[in-house]
Amino acid sequence: MKSRAAETEISHPFGVTEHSGCRHRFFDMTLVADLLCLLACLTAVTCDRVYVHPFNLFSFNKSTCEEMESLVQEGKKTFVPVSIESQTTPAYEDDLNDKDRLEIPSLSSQGRQKLSYLKDFVYVLGERFYSKLRKARQGQNVLLSPTSLYGSLVSFYLGASNQTAADLQGLLGFVPPSGDPDCTSRVDGHKVLSSLRMIESLVKSRDEELHFSKMLCLFSAPGIPLSHLFVQDLLPSADALYARAVDFTNRSEAAKQINAFVEAKSEGQSKCLLTDIDPSADLLFAVDVRLAANVKQASRLKEPQEFWVDSDTKVVVPMLSVTGTFKYKTDASGTFSVVEVPISKTALLVLLQPINGSDLENVESKLLLQSSAWLQQLSPREIKLTLPELTIEGSSDLQELLADMELPALLGKGADLSKISDANLTVGKVINKAFFKLTGDGTEQPEDPAAQKEDVVFLDVTLSKPFLLAVLEEKSRAMLFLGRVTNPLHGV
Repeated sequence: MKSRAAETEISHPFGVTEHSGCRHRFFDMTLVADLLCLLACLTAVTCDRVYVHPFNLFSFNKSTCEEMESLVQEGKKTFVPVSIESQTTPAYEDDLNDKDRLEIPSLSSQGRQKLSYLKDFVYVLGERFYSKLRKARQGQNVLLSPTSLYGSLVSFYLGASNQTAADLQGLLGFVPPSGDPDCTSRVDGHKVLSSLRMIESLVKSRDEELHFSKMLCLFSAPGIPLSHLFVQDLLPSADALYARAVDFTNRSEAAKQINAFVEAKSEGQSKCLLTDIDPSADLLFAVDVRLAANVKQASRLKEPQEFWVDSDTKVVVPMLSVTGTFKYKTDASGTFSVVEVPISKTALLVLLQPINGSDLENVESKLLLQSSAWLQQLSPREIKLTLPELTIEGSSDLQELLADMELPALLGKGADLSKISDANLTVGKVINKAFFKLTGDGTEQPEDPAAQKEDVVFLDVTLSKPFLLAVLEEKSRAMLFLGRVTNPLHGV
């Protein structure tokens, strides 16, 4: 008689399938092609120096593997989170949010190399998630944070063991250059989280006009122990981390408690984190990332302007105007234009709008899912840019996104998350909430730039119909936000 394992067919990321105890991996060719294309480009860029395989920058080395053995016992230490109804701050939470303990590493040459590779993995996964959201929310605004979603997967990778860890590593894009199944064939999740945190620290490091914050919450069922080491490992991934116990069996009351808790901890900024809860869940994971920028020398126009939601519907919205030397391009087929505008010393706003009668849905489906080329090869132009003031918010459940990608079991009931808890966990929602606000700095509307610079011809770029936006960290060009604006009045 065949064993149960031999009779079972198991699906893995990118179409991985196991049969009869012998694993045969068939990878999703689209994603593999994306990754190979990226690596080819990176190899070309780095041909004038020693090439380092991206996997080796983030993997365990032999000495670290030996040290990991000593952490086995420490990993068994657990704690039970206090009730969300508790009015006192638990001692472990004070310990977690002790900012004096957080050390942001300096950006060395190897650190820059890490960010160069990581931003591409973040983009590939981010655009796959975006493609699922835009199809599910046709005609609506969409906003997600690729770095935040990627970081959530890395967090679960840190808590995973065995095949679940291998599957998560594959989804994150890290395929070892050799087939040796030892410790060095695994990615060190701490290094990945540290690099992601470096991107975020670079964003908020040099500009008081920009506010960036990130909060992470773990909500567990009453009595469920959590690994102290796992929660400590998540420290680098957020500005604040909270772990509380919630009775999920009372669904409506649990949702109210969680929403009130998050709103209080965010000082009223984050509201209505979720509307429903799985009563059978043992763990709910939530990340809230927010960025607000006051763009210098961007002024609000005196009168609201028309914005065409579609060919038959228009709304009147507040508009900003900013003039300067910005990067710009139109694609070879003349279907879209792209402009890149610094919104602070550390962040770039990239705006894509359809032109010459093309529509955004067509541009998205044909262009964005192929590569990140739309973000590249822009040239400086003198531009007068007019765009809507923006307050846009988006929320997504990573579990739903994985199900749409035909990976529902990845964090499902059969997942091995033994490094998070010694209980047999059932993970509920994995919420990733993103918020982006763009305003002017309050200056008065400037005079016509042509009158100020008579010898300069300004290109007039006005975003008065649905467009795509991306927010990049300036040094690494890692994508913090990716979204679609169909109606600026429906942001929140």
